[in-house]
Amino acid sequence: MTIRKLRDGDELTIALGGRLDTNTAPELELELKGSIGDTKNLIFDMEKLEYVSSAGLRVLLYAQKVMNRQGTMRVRHVNEMIMEVFDITGFAEILTIE
Repeated sequence: MTIRKLRDGDELTIALGGRLDTNTAPELELELKGSIGDTKNLIFDMEKLEYVSSAGLRVLLYAQKVMNRQGTMRVRHVNEMIMEVFDITGFAEILTIE
């Protein structure tokens, strides 16, 4: 998995590529814990993300809970397969997907 971060003031964009799964979710979680403390607007760009597992969903849920307290979180450029996972798991109802 690749993780690219772009900060613009209190907005943080995290672009993900590859697979967000059991092996890579801990890496994303560490990046988030070190990066979102002062973030008011968190954006996940999933244009190059190919797959998300339950471990990846757990990290997204963690990020959403943090951002519910301190700002907003949006998810962009979700492909059809990942959108289906979001629909089936109910994440489509709790995430702001653009």
